[in-house]
Amino acid sequence: AVRRKRIARIASPEEAAEAAEQALSGFDTQGAVVGADGGGALAIDRAGRVAVMKRAGKRIAVREVSWSALRSTAGGILIDTGARELGEVLVAGVDALDVRRLAPADLKRLVPEFARG
Repeated sequence: AVRRKRIARIASPEEAAEAAEQALSGFDTQGAVVGADGGGALAIDRAGRVAVMKRAGKRIAVREVSWSALRSTAGGILIDTGARELGEVLVAGVDALDVRRLAPADLKRLVPEFARG
C-alpha cells in the first residue's frame, strides 16, 4: 500500500483557539482565524494578547507575539515570531480588517501601541 503524505493543516479556528489556550497561560480566546492554506493561524484573547500558530508535525507550535509583529502583505498577514523554530508565519488570505474584527472592542485601551495608531 502506498501511503500518501498528507499536508499538515490547522483544521479550524476552534483548533487554533484550543492550541493557544493550552500553550499560553491565561489565554482566553476572543477570536481566531486560520489562513486559507491551513499553514498558519492567529488567535486574539479578551485582553488583546496575540497568539500565532503553525503546524509542526502532529502538534501546533504556538507563540505569543506583540501587535507590532503583524504585517499586512498582499498574500495575507505575515508575522515575525522572533523564534527560530517558527520563523515568519503567513496567515494566507487574511487581511488587517479580518484581524481587527477578532480583537476586543476596547483594544485601544488594552494595547497602548494601538492608541497611538
